[in-house]
Amino acid sequence: MSIPFRIDLTGKVAVVTGGGGVLCSAMARALAECGARVAVLNRTEATAEAAAASIRETGGQAMAVPADVLDPDSLTAARDRLENAWGPADILINGAGGNNARGNTSREYLRSEDLGSAVEGLTTFFDLDPEGFGFVFNLNLIGTLQATQVFSRGMAERGRGCVVNISSMAALAPLTKVPAYSGAKSAVNNFTQWLAAHFSKVGIRVNAIAPGFYITEQNRTLMTREDGSWTDRAEAILKHIPQDRFGDPEDLLGTLLWLVDDGASGYVTGTIIPVDGGFSAFSGI
Repeated sequence: MSIPFRIDLTGKVAVVTGGGGVLCSAMARALAECGARVAVLNRTEATAEAAAASIRETGGQAMAVPADVLDPDSLTAARDRLENAWGPADILINGAGGNNARGNTSREYLRSEDLGSAVEGLTTFFDLDPEGFGFVFNLNLIGTLQATQVFSRGMAERGRGCVVNISSMAALAPLTKVPAYSGAKSAVNNFTQWLAAHFSKVGIRVNAIAPGFYITEQNRTLMTREDGSWTDRAEAILKHIPQDRFGDPEDLLGTLLWLVDDGASGYVTGTIIPVDGGFSAFSGI
């Protein structure tokens, strides 16, 4: 992995929730390459350790910390472990999130013939599980809230810090089949803007990156067939990306490094920046 440019994060402590994932592990490596000490938080410790180990193998400083963003006690324990080792966080990347099948419909559109259908495995709007819907909201919004409450307090006390939330294309315009995820990420956008204003007097900047379409472990089976070819949904998405490709994790790093560098973006707060190959700018016509 290469970073597009280098900033000086020497002496900074960064926390990356969901840091074991494809996108957030790349972010963690980029922060470490610029000199930050990085705490890789993940619900599964082995996944966090794999990401942290890859950073240490290239000379960076990283620790794996198991934490569940829906469990305040585990977040508090992670903060205590971090502060005992390195001190309070300067940078927080709220990358933990995702979707759940219980918040999805099976088809893009409701058809009259679906009403009363007994097709096995068919989930219409009327079959959506409220608990599953709530889980997706909690994971994305409440997880972002709770991690920020825990790790930004030290920032507020010192009068400086940076929070970067991870949004989605689904927040800018809802995507078919994923109403819970679309709604949850839209809420993350609103929360980002609210928090940016709320934290403006204590020196904390809050922004969000809205990745376009990237192949991750969460969506791989939806986007690719067993032979590696694109699914129909992947083909439909590609037709709406002017740059004609899915994103690579490295595509996010320039925006990330710009946002966490106070010298470069010190007057930037409350923004949601798409990194999407033009998807959000294209009407499809």
